[in-house]
Amino acid sequence: MKFVVGLTGGIGSGKSAAADEFAALGATVVDTDAISRELTETGGAAMAGIERIFGMDFISAGALNRKRMREHVFADPAAKRALEALLHPMIREESARRIAAAAGPYVVHVVPLLVESPDYRQRVDRVLVVDAPEETQVERVRARSQLSADEVRAIMRGQISRAERLAAADDVIDNRGSRDALRKQVGALHRKYLQFAGK
Repeated sequence: MKFVVGLTGGIGSGKSAAADEFAALGATVVDTDAISRELTETGGAAMAGIERIFGMDFISAGALNRKRMREHVFADPAAKRALEALLHPMIREESARRIAAAAGPYVVHVVPLLVESPDYRQRVDRVLVVDAPEETQVERVRARSQLSADEVRAIMRGQISRAERLAAADDVIDNRGSRDALRKQVGALHRKYLQFAGK
């Protein structure tokens, strides 16, 4: 059996940066967001279903128009459920396939909604939360996207609270500081996870 660490955190907490550091140390990273993007790019496996359910208005050059879909599902809970019903089973199936094929000493499974998803919780041996203060999260998301502070906070309100996420954690990375500080914490966890994985 593969030793699987579930990596999660709020928007802008630095999940991708942490995952990149684990990958640099040899862990296999399986990222549900990356799989979701692959499924919804031009020629992606989910595009026929998106066209069937939502129509051509949400497709741009053969790929999902993410901005338009984000606005749509934010305003319409039924549309959000329909999108999730299409994508989530495909993401789960592809995640399981990649975990089974993983060549690294252990797997870092990046799942933004890990704590909210009993199915994903059952797949991981440990929960690792990447944590940052809420103001830091807002600043990071604004720096990388065209979202306003209010829009970022609205997304954060749609996620479980920082306190609930931390309560579910086996391990925590405090990612309020520099990339170097992040790298040191990842290095320490990597050594621990190698032991858990019997490597």
